[in-house]
Amino acid sequence: MEFSAVIVAAGSGTRAGPGAAKQWRLVAGKPVLRWSAEALLAAGAREVVVVLPDDGEAAAREVLAGLDRWRPAIGGATRALSVQAGLAALTGPADEAVLIHDAARLFVKAAHVEALLAALAGADGAVPALPVADTLKRREGDTTTTVPRDGLWRAQTPQAFRKNRLLAAYAAWTAGEPTDDAAVVEADGGTVALAPGDPMLMKLTYPEDFAMAEQLAGGPLGGQGRITRIGQGFDAHRWGPGEVVWLCGVRIDHDQTLVGHSDADAGLHALTDAILGAMGDGDIGDHFPPTDPQWKGAASDRFLLHAVERMKARGGRLLNADVTLICERPKIKPHREAMRIRLAELLDLPLDRVSVKATTTEGMGFTGRGEGLAAQAVVSLDTPA
Repeated sequence: MEFSAVIVAAGSGTRAGPGAAKQWRLVAGKPVLRWSAEALLAAGAREVVVVLPDDGEAAAREVLAGLDRWRPAIGGATRALSVQAGLAALTGPADEAVLIHDAARLFVKAAHVEALLAALAGADGAVPALPVADTLKRREGDTTTTVPRDGLWRAQTPQAFRKNRLLAAYAAWTAGEPTDDAAVVEADGGTVALAPGDPMLMKLTYPEDFAMAEQLAGGPLGGQGRITRIGQGFDAHRWGPGEVVWLCGVRIDHDQTLVGHSDADAGLHALTDAILGAMGDGDIGDHFPPTDPQWKGAASDRFLLHAVERMKARGGRLLNADVTLICERPKIKPHREAMRIRLAELLDLPLDRVSVKATTTEGMGFTGRGEGLAAQAVVSLDTPA
């Protein structure tokens, strides 16, 4: 069944604690909103409308960079108004199946979508739900009573409806802010089927929920899975006339310079290639061709930051970096700590996860003869499987 989706991401998430709204926060190195958007697009959504706060479009375009088939909409003062804004932005037919999803439930999978669409075929709506397993208590003043849990279910999202049926139900709704969209359809006389829920469809509400989600995203229970990748890079440049050399982002006065189309920082070039290689994303020449005049004399930190951003856009996070410079001159040790500090800054890593080393070839080869300098780099990073 063809479907579209509305992701509600217009809230401020004040219960999640201080900091950015929860849709922008990272879980396993990936923004919460991107988790949901990627999952629904991968499940086959024809289009996804992301409902945002008034000032959220620029942030959403950054967070969702590289994803197709989505468009923004501006939400309202309540969740119900935001859902209706999202429905209005959809371009499909009136009776198209639509999934309404809270961005804060980031572990949605294709299997959830399939079960919902199957349940929707015989009802006006479908909701993933779990039976209540805990004993329920009601407190009134200083008195508590046990509430029977028979027949009680925990509703989750995404929830599935026909677009025109949900819009008609909202048009008839007069009872204040609904707790979910299924309640609106039920109040309008519609039938709502229960599809199998999943504990993994937990909603990020409180600060401790993020710690749990981080653990789930990093292991096999996360459904998404994480893997460690290793990348290696190598670069070399010949010496030529000059007075300054750039290595690992640090300027060093020297009686020669490295010759290259950019600033010829072999350390940063090797590191850039290591990150791209770990991601299977080509090499530095694919992204910054030496034949392109715009990179003439360019600072190589631009190349490294480009590789880092591409890694982050795919949900990756760098674990550590190790660079080895191979040369007779200049002496690297006096500049090594400055290089580590600069690399840690560029890579957004703690200093103890960045290493810069130097070695010679004992007079052998082109580096030993002083004809050029070489660098090699190794990185490890963690990405979705």
